[in-house]
Amino acid sequence: MQMFYICSMNAPITSTWPKPPAALTAARLGEPPNGARVTVAGLVILRQRPGTAKGVIFLTLEDETGVVNVIVWRKLYDAFRRAVIAGRLLRVTGRIQRENNVTHLIAERVEDVSPMLDSLLLPPES
Repeated sequence: MQMFYICSMNAPITSTWPKPPAALTAARLGEPPNGARVTVAGLVILRQRPGTAKGVIFLTLEDETGVVNVIVWRKLYDAFRRAVIAGRLLRVTGRIQRENNVTHLIAERVEDVSPMLDSLLLPPES
């Protein structure tokens, strides 16, 4: 049985930050079991492609609750290259991997949702 963890977007939004739909916050990544499929979203604060990593890309995303470490294998990078390289706000779906008290998300899908950042420029609703 495959489980898919998401957070409810029906909860009242108390912040003005754009909220990508169906995204688990970094603070809640400890809840799903190892190997569970989850979706996260956040600002890209770091991209690394070490020469010794055989084409693997390491991303660090940050949301309002913390950071998420994402691993993008080369085959997946080829499929989602534009989003991985140019995206400022990404939504990533993948599997949780926990080893030695470190949690990573092994990416299966990468979406560039950077246009949501434009909503920050809109005046607040009164």
